[in-house]
Amino acid sequence: MLKPTILTIATIAIAAMVSAQQKPQLKNDTTRLQPVIVKGYLGEQPVINVPASVSVLGAAQLRIQPDQSFVNALNTVPGVRTEERSPGSYRLSLRGSLLRSPFGVRDVKIYFDDIPLTDAGGNSYLNAIDIAAIQKVEILKGPDGSLFGANSGGVVILSPLNRYNDSTFISAGLSGGSYGLFHEKTNAQLKTAGNTFNINQSYQTYHGYRQNSDTHRNYLQLADSWNYSGKNTLKALGIFSDLAYQTPGGLNLAQYNTNPQLARQPTATLPGAIQQHIGITTKMYLGGLTNEYHFNNNIRNVLAVFGNRVDFANPFITNYEQRSENTYGFRTYFEFAGNKNTNLDWKIDLGIEWQQTNSHIANYGNRQGVKDTTQTIDDIHTNQHFVFARYAADIYKHLHMEAAVSLNNYGYDFKNIYPLAQNDFTNRNFSAQLMPRLALSYQFINALAWRASMSRGYSSPTTAEVRPTDNIVNTNLQAQYGWNYETGFRLRNSDETLLLDASVYYYRLDNAIVRRLNADETEHYINAGGTNQLGTEASLYYWVIRPNRYSFIRGLQLNESFTYSHFRFRDYIVTNANYSGNRLTGIPKNVFVTSVQIRFPENMALFVQHNFTSRIPLNDASTVYANRYNLLQARLSYQPLIGRKARLELFAAADNLLNEKYSLGNDLNAVGNRYYNAAPLRNYSAGMNFRY
Repeated sequence: MLKPTILTIATIAIAAMVSAQQKPQLKNDTTRLQPVIVKGYLGEQPVINVPASVSVLGAAQLRIQPDQSFVNALNTVPGVRTEERSPGSYRLSLRGSLLRSPFGVRDVKIYFDDIPLTDAGGNSYLNAIDIAAIQKVEILKGPDGSLFGANSGGVVILSPLNRYNDSTFISAGLSGGSYGLFHEKTNAQLKTAGNTFNINQSYQTYHGYRQNSDTHRNYLQLADSWNYSGKNTLKALGIFSDLAYQTPGGLNLAQYNTNPQLARQPTATLPGAIQQHIGITTKMYLGGLTNEYHFNNNIRNVLAVFGNRVDFANPFITNYEQRSENTYGFRTYFEFAGNKNTNLDWKIDLGIEWQQTNSHIANYGNRQGVKDTTQTIDDIHTNQHFVFARYAADIYKHLHMEAAVSLNNYGYDFKNIYPLAQNDFTNRNFSAQLMPRLALSYQFINALAWRASMSRGYSSPTTAEVRPTDNIVNTNLQAQYGWNYETGFRLRNSDETLLLDASVYYYRLDNAIVRRLNADETEHYINAGGTNQLGTEASLYYWVIRPNRYSFIRGLQLNESFTYSHFRFRDYIVTNANYSGNRLTGIPKNVFVTSVQIRFPENMALFVQHNFTSRIPLNDASTVYANRYNLLQARLSYQPLIGRKARLELFAAADNLLNEKYSLGNDLNAVGNRYYNAAPLRNYSAGMNFRY
């Protein structure tokens, strides 16, 4: 096993020797580094004094990672686990388990700028988004329903515009690689007085490492920001995504060891993945308007109205599901700020978010990828809304405190269209839930800040859990909830070339929602007691050698992240099986991610990243584990000078250089012990990016 700590120490030691030999740097020799700014908590503020566990991936960090998937970039963040069972099929958890998510994203609230990407039914189509069109990702870890509504994992905010780039430009990129990877993208921005218009277009295809894993996506993203008077702005955002991907399905251990590239094999009673043409198509249209209006220096309002439509189809082994989902809603808040002074700087936010999702869900027999006899058709209308209030204050520029609370309401109406032909909807309303949050941070000196917080998490069952693949609407399924307690600190230097962030937390979750599989491989969900989740996270961002123009090493950056998860079932009993005390299924105990970026003369750069993930329990009984793995990737880039306004980048990259055999996205508690979805062995890519 590679030792991540040894890699880190070796990197620092080499950098120190190189640094000792280089000439003293003049201040104007360095490249200016932008401070890390967080916008998620209703306003921009430096990350150093944010009283929460927040991680930010900026444009530079996103661009150095593979741009065909969110997986590599998000997994550099401690506490985040992103999986891809097959190309295009994401799973995402923040400080939690994927027991609720056979595919898709649940229990995490995702925003596209100020617009919820998560619908009222609790589902988020993250795989519809092209990461190459995203300029910044903010990850707010731990439950934060006080401002963002029902979630017990955390919040992810995707930003389509770069606040540091207000120029007019056009850019394009092409890349290709192993297993039929091809990614084409264009981006244009027009900047005029008071207005910025940005358009992204991309096409991606990938044949995949395994059988039955072709992926195709067409993507179009529009963003316009109009400053119509002073600080007042109106933003328009729009997305069209057409995604289609095949799903190879899980393998048992013998199949995985013999030939990991196989798709799910037929059995005596069921056909295989290839015979049934299993896969998923998703067409998504999303749009919204956001207006920020300043009445004066002390009062402002932000109002967002939005809507989206999703057409979804999933031919599976046992049936063929089609869904049409329409979501619409709004989010608004008023902010009242006091006059700034040395002793006290305060603000109050009062707001509301409301969403309605209407789903038409139909299931048919699957005859080799073609819809067959109708099984059942349901309409489900889901409503989520919450009101929130927040008080934040800076006292003597050292103590920052926040107190926030929201009142959350959730309910759904359903009726069966076929075979019962019901005329009236049946109503299921959940009791209103208070979700408070109290947080403090104290900046002892400019370089060091301590923080602590307490918050309540609450996550209602999603539409896919209320009406799972057994086609039975489960009105007995309850929400999960719990309290999270954490503390941590941040350490930085004066020029932001070093940032160390560490935290420890304890999350006690009750009424946990878990997925159970029936003998015919349909699924249902139950509330399974609770979990105790004790975790530690740490990240280090450090320019060991600052960016400069004259040394042989023009810059050396080290990034390190560490996640320790001591997660256990607390009281989990199903029929005669008692899983209490077992490790939480699907969660590795330790994850280290270490990366080094080195800049050389002639605009050449080398990026190397190593990921160590410890073994993972694959069933609730903790009797089957996926092996630990080490992933090593590298990227070499060259940017020749071709003019004052034009920039060309040529790059070559390799992934899984150690040729590890591993499963990135295990099927938990799988019927027939089909746990494994093999990830690609050593693979390569190359491409170019042009900007003018």
